[in-house]
Amino acid sequence: MNQASGTTEKDKKLKWWQLSLLGIAGTIGTGYFLGSGLAISIGGPAVLLVYLLAAVGTYVVFDALARMTAEHPEQGSFRSYAQKAFGSWAGFGSGWLYWFSELLIMGSQLTALSIFSRFWFPAVPMWVFAAGFAAVSLLIVFFGNKGFDRVENLLAIIKVAAILMFLGIAAALLAGWIGGASFTPKVPLGYKALFPAGSIGLWSAFIFAFYAYGGIEVLGIMSYRLKNPEEAPKAGKVMLVGLASVYILSIGLAVIMVPLSAFNPKESPFVLALRSDHMAFVPHLFNGVLIIAGFSTMTASLYAITSMMLTLAQEGDAPKVFSKKWKEKYPFFALCLIAAGLTGAIVMSLMLPGKVYEYITTAAGLMILYNWSFILLSAGKLLKPSLLGGVKRWTGLVLIMAAVSGTLFHALSRPGFYISLLIVSLIALGDWIVQHFRNKSAASAKEDKPEAEEGQYHSLHGGPGFRIKGIRLRKNKI
Repeated sequence: MNQASGTTEKDKKLKWWQLSLLGIAGTIGTGYFLGSGLAISIGGPAVLLVYLLAAVGTYVVFDALARMTAEHPEQGSFRSYAQKAFGSWAGFGSGWLYWFSELLIMGSQLTALSIFSRFWFPAVPMWVFAAGFAAVSLLIVFFGNKGFDRVENLLAIIKVAAILMFLGIAAALLAGWIGGASFTPKVPLGYKALFPAGSIGLWSAFIFAFYAYGGIEVLGIMSYRLKNPEEAPKAGKVMLVGLASVYILSIGLAVIMVPLSAFNPKESPFVLALRSDHMAFVPHLFNGVLIIAGFSTMTASLYAITSMMLTLAQEGDAPKVFSKKWKEKYPFFALCLIAAGLTGAIVMSLMLPGKVYEYITTAAGLMILYNWSFILLSAGKLLKPSLLGGVKRWTGLVLIMAAVSGTLFHALSRPGFYISLLIVSLIALGDWIVQHFRNKSAASAKEDKPEAEEGQYHSLHGGPGFRIKGIRLRKNKI
């Protein structure tokens, strides 16, 4: 296959470096701005190591997805590859895993946005902010704002500018250019300072490092738009080197600027680091940027799962009603289902205001990794076997298994693991039901379908025909 389905050469306008920039801007979100604080509080300053390992694992997954895209461009991306490699059950499972992972990511982002908003309004309940952000995002997708792509590009620039602003101000504080030389860096030295919770704590923080890189599936979907699809792996390398550099540098600065005891899941480590008597306005400015960044990634996730739901319904992997559009334009039914899922996340924030971010973030990270495992296993079936490819694939799977198993060793992440298992069980049950009735329907259709005998004969009325169970039929000329 030389071209993705439904894609013309005119649509293939992206250059590899443009895909890299889109990946960097699209991946950076609340998983980095807020989730990094959770990772530091659990694993200590040594989380820099797991962020590097997570970058390696993420690159392996993207490389596998990009190589499948280069050989067989498919607009369905990882879901199409899973179906090709293992059959229709795998397409069902991969599609629903992605849908639930993005739904959980949206729940995590809603919670993070509520936490950022309470920076200014601490007395307002979290669920009020979550409901407000969800309603605005649903309205944007419902009306299909044609200008949202341009807005997303602008918001992506704001996100990158915020990180550069943090790096610049942090460097100025440490160098004494702001506030004289009153800011004393606290560099953690020694095993106890770097690993305050030991190796188990670092292991438990691994999932949150992976979560910060979530979003490469979207790049896989976009890779088929490259002018030269074979350049997708190059785009992935540049993207992940850029992301890893930004993460390591910024988190490293936060660690030496803020005491370890001050890190918590309710405040961004970067807002904590920028608190200074000489720059009282900066944390407020940065907090506003975090809300803009989080809202943009949440709405992008909503677009993604709405599109996935329409595809699942059209292909028979979800009820057909979700493929229907109100007035042939608005995806009303698909958005109703998504709204119900987001309502569940908001109810959780109301019932578990102290722990909901940790639980949902862990479950979202795990669902991402389950889908990444599908990608690696599909690559093993579809790509040409090679020693290097096998080593990379198994390296990625081992790192993913390490991150998944690490969630069992911390009280904050363990409930998220059980939530993810419950969702996977529901997907597996739904998959079994769909495949059972699909096979039953196919068998019934086969029994009822007349079988043609081999060979043609010339009908009595002239022209070619077939004999089917003793009945002569003519081939009608069109």
